[in-house]
Amino acid sequence: MTEVSHFALGDFALDCGVTLPAAQIAYTTYGTLNAARDNVIVFPTWFVGSHADLEWLIGDGEPLDTSKYFVVVPSMFANGLSSSPSNTPAPYDRGRFPAITMQDNVRAQHRLLSEQFDVQKIQLAIGGSMGAFQAYQWGLAHPDLVERIAPCCGAARVSPHCYVFLAGAKAALLADPVYAGGDYETVPDAGLRALGRVWAGWALSQEFFRDGLYREMGFDTVDAFLVDFWEAFWVGIDANDLLSQLHTWQTADISLTPGYDGDLEKALGAIKAKAVASPGQKDLYFPPEDMAWEVAQMPNAEVRPIPGPWGHFSEVGINPACNAFLGNSIRMLLER
Repeated sequence: MTEVSHFALGDFALDCGVTLPAAQIAYTTYGTLNAARDNVIVFPTWFVGSHADLEWLIGDGEPLDTSKYFVVVPSMFANGLSSSPSNTPAPYDRGRFPAITMQDNVRAQHRLLSEQFDVQKIQLAIGGSMGAFQAYQWGLAHPDLVERIAPCCGAARVSPHCYVFLAGAKAALLADPVYAGGDYETVPDAGLRALGRVWAGWALSQEFFRDGLYREMGFDTVDAFLVDFWEAFWVGIDANDLLSQLHTWQTADISLTPGYDGDLEKALGAIKAKAVASPGQKDLYFPPEDMAWEVAQMPNAEVRPIPGPWGHFSEVGINPACNAFLGNSIRMLLER
């Protein structure tokens, strides 16, 4: 099992105006940092994910090749490893954890890379889903440090449609009276299971269900897939951590970075890094046409949709064809 380290941020000022005391960011590393400190890849985690979810792309000979690169995987705030509602003492514990932005996450990650490792160049900032927001943010906030970005199945700003989906998922959980404003005494099981069923209809495409591709994941029926995969997944996650990350996703917007005043076109145009955006061809959260528009605003970018019916799961390492396509896109970008 990969060792998890923690970087102490101290009293960390957040965009919401709160200073989070004794904040910390969890991280893992793979490969060796070279003498010039310029062979770095940063790969932030996605929604409710950890480093373990990303390791399929990392290793000797893999797309993120540890024989060449030093890969740093920082955990997002509220994923249960970095500072989170579930591990922060009062007064910011549980449902009182302050609002976190994508900018907060990348600012903390930059401190990790600069203070812990004295990184001189980042060859690639890559991320999937919520990690894609962070990849865009890295490219915008640190144009002289970041050579390339690879946002996958994500966006630079949450769309109104995605915002509505997330609102529905949150409502399913908050409707469980056991949640009790975050001070629950037992796990809000009914709310978490309801959220799982909301999520199931969006994460994968209509074609995925029509063709019964859940069988490739080991489930004989749709109902078994709903109960044994979706419900089982969510009941293992701390509800307050989950809601904190949902808020971060729902408010994600790189154009809120100081100097851009909400102008997304201007923010995207300021990203100098070479970029390949990889949407899932049938992703319902982040449709490929949305990423294509983002790429069109950037000076040195292209879009390479991941073909197939796997929707938002196109970049999670499940389907071999999706994995091969995305791996090839990453290798091509690293050679540019």
